[in-house]
Amino acid sequence: MHSTTLAALGEPSRLKIVDLLRGSPFPVGEIAERLGIRQPQVSKHLGVLREAGVVDVEPVARRRIYHLRAEPFEEIRDWLDSFEELWQTRLDSLETVLASMENPTQDDTR
Repeated sequence: MHSTTLAALGEPSRLKIVDLLRGSPFPVGEIAERLGIRQPQVSKHLGVLREAGVVDVEPVARRRIYHLRAEPFEEIRDWLDSFEELWQTRLDSLETVLASMENPTQDDTR
């Protein structure tokens, strides 16, 4: 996974753009309108997302239609999945501790 992907997604307006593009591709003007962000700002954010490889642009007549690329999100998913074993081990340890608290060993024979 590229750190530029996470850096690009780390800005709230860019996350809103990505969230909007999850539904379908949109031109810059419609993204700006739907999110209530000025078009020059949207264009700047889309430039960052494009440089990071998060979105692609398709020219259609005089419009530029932006859509998400799947690969960066698959890389993020794979990276997050790599933590599954770590968290499963920790959760198993927690389960053991909680079980021992519920059923403490009683040694009344002394």
